[in-house]
Amino acid sequence: MADAESFDEFYRGTSPRLMRYAYVVTGDMSAAQDLVQEAYVRAWQRWPKLAQYDQAEAWLRMVVSRLATDRWRRIGVRRRAAAAARSPDPVPPPSENTVLLVTALRALPVPQRTALALHYLLDLPIGDVAAETGASVGTVKSWLSRGRAALAESLDRRDPAAATESGPRGVTDA
Repeated sequence: MADAESFDEFYRGTSPRLMRYAYVVTGDMSAAQDLVQEAYVRAWQRWPKLAQYDQAEAWLRMVVSRLATDRWRRIGVRRRAAAAARSPDPVPPPSENTVLLVTALRALPVPQRTALALHYLLDLPIGDVAAETGASVGTVKSWLSRGRAALAESLDRRDPAAATESGPRGVTDA
């Protein structure tokens, strides 16, 4: 317990100065706080030996300086890697059909939208959709049926050409 008390006293006496030092070294308050915290963690781990040093605070400053140097090295490595990396190809805007579909999906009630996504986008069987949503199989079938019907109606309303090219609700006459 004497070690904890002496460490607490050491911390209270040195932390304001060490914090100012770390802030000046890093120029960033958040980084300075992280470095000081790490320095005190390391000091606590070595406290029985460190407590015997004439200049324990100097040891802390050395730790903060080394941690700051390591931080700047990591930042440099990341910057060089980012500069060397090829920028990603631009993503094309969504097609008009995608926008129409997303708009129609957003108009559906959440349970229907969820069931449609799980069944058609994630290829889950109806039983798995029921288990994931906590609904019965019959309820999921109803959600899927109503969701498909609402989507077909909504998409036919938004695209009159599709309604005349195919039969009602997107069914072809073939």
